[in-house]
Amino acid sequence: MAVAGAKPRAPWASRAEESRGRLHAEPGGDARSAFRRDADRIIHSSAFRRLAYKTQVFSYHEGDHYRTRLTHTLEVVQVARSIARALGLDEDLSEALALAHDLGHPPFAHAGERVLDACMSAYGGFDHNAQSLRVVTRLENRYPGFDGLNLSWEVHEGIVKHNGPQLAPLPHAIEVHAERQDLWLWSWPSAEAQVAAISDDIAYDVHDLDDGLRAGLFGMDELAALPLVGPIIAGIEAQWPKLDRARFIHELGRRMITALIADVVAETGRRIDSARPADADALRRLGGAVAGFSGDTARAEKAIKSFLFPRMYRHPRVMQEMEAAGEVVRDLFDRYMADTQALPEEWRPGVEGRTEAARARRIADFLAGQTDRYALAEHARLFDRARELR
Repeated sequence: MAVAGAKPRAPWASRAEESRGRLHAEPGGDARSAFRRDADRIIHSSAFRRLAYKTQVFSYHEGDHYRTRLTHTLEVVQVARSIARALGLDEDLSEALALAHDLGHPPFAHAGERVLDACMSAYGGFDHNAQSLRVVTRLENRYPGFDGLNLSWEVHEGIVKHNGPQLAPLPHAIEVHAERQDLWLWSWPSAEAQVAAISDDIAYDVHDLDDGLRAGLFGMDELAALPLVGPIIAGIEAQWPKLDRARFIHELGRRMITALIADVVAETGRRIDSARPADADALRRLGGAVAGFSGDTARAEKAIKSFLFPRMYRHPRVMQEMEAAGEVVRDLFDRYMADTQALPEEWRPGVEGRTEAARARRIADFLAGQTDRYALAEHARLFDRARELR
């Protein structure tokens, strides 16, 4: 949809009217573009709603003010649309990709993914980006004529290439899907997909600093030594020397997002001006990403991640919860594999009479779709020993 202040559409932008289409042909039916319809379908999906009760870093019982997978996704959408608008790209496609990027995430954040990948190691492994493709092409069953959401080729492509071109060995879900649809796995994705991917980095860098500060995992004085963050903190202190802590944290996040978006817009514009791709497919063939940070900002962003890894993601308070959460996922997987009758009735037809690998994949689909609280309720139902994440 048109947005006030948007740049004219760039020649290398994706165009909904030139989309490579859907796996199942559908009539247009209304005034929405194909990419707008894709975004709307994702918003109305069950998998999207479940993101509200999936962990980002802190589990839901820690409090109402920390990010969840859903609020993280909405922040990625905001950043992606802002960058796409400034670059003259298709905002709806960037939005659709931002909305879809974490649909395949299992409960309990990366701890849940690590354990589920280990459980599936003999059956092709588990990757949440690949699982997002499986969600939108197979597991969301809402329409009478097909499984999945039947999204545009460009959305499938962007989901698969969230981290760039896909080379062998492929994640299981992508390998299976490649038999149905050629997504140019060897190429870089559209500019809109690249924007959605770097918006993911911007959103979680900023909001994880915000959540970590509010949780007391580290202090503002420790952040002052970080590039990019330190100068922003100094600027706030100079302008507002008596600002209360809560407003200070918010202002830090606001200024960081502004600076990171501006840097991506400038650097991406510079790279495109240098390459001058004729159209979206020429951009795909460039052999490298066009959306990115400038050199100094890339180094600063890497420093932020290096700070967050030990101080937040591996903080004893977080690790204690996530280790317990990982045991919940492992217990459930082992129980479902040993006794398919433990699965809800609607999930049993997909496992009974199947090969062990097919049964494991079906169980992984079920587990990956669970919310944190559903997984804990399932564990309480199936085991005498209740798991507490506190």
